[in-house]
Amino acid sequence: MENSSGREVLPNGGGAGGMGNGAANGRAVQALQRSFAEVQVILEKNRILIQEITQNQESLEAGGLSRNVALIRELNSNIARVVDLYNALSCSFSSSLTNGSAPAASDASKGAYKRPRPAQ
Repeated sequence: MENSSGREVLPNGGGAGGMGNGAANGRAVQALQRSFAEVQVILEKNRILIQEITQNQESLEAGGLSRNVALIRELNSNIARVVDLYNALSCSFSSSLTNGSAPAASDASKGAYKRPRPAQ
C-alpha cells in the first residue's frame, strides 16, 4: 500500500513501525522489500528445483536419481534460508512495534532465535 507521496506504508496508516520518523520508516520499508525480494528469488529457485527433481524421479534413470540427492540438499538449504529470512522479518516487525522504531530486517536476525539445522 502506498501513501500520497508514493511511499509504502502498513495498513495501520503508519510506516513500517507506525511510530518512527519518516527516514527510519523508509529504511525499514526498503529492508522489508529487499528481504521479500530475496525470498521470492529463493522460492522461484525452489520451484525450478522441484520440477527437476520430479523429472528425474519420473525418468527413473540412475544418473537423474543420484542427482536428486544434491538437488534435495539444495532445496532443503533454500527452505532453511527462507525460514531464517521470515524469522528476521518477524523479529524486526515485532521489535519495531515494541520499540516504536523500525530497525532493518537484517538487524533483527542478529539476536533472533536460530532453529537447529538437521545434520546432512
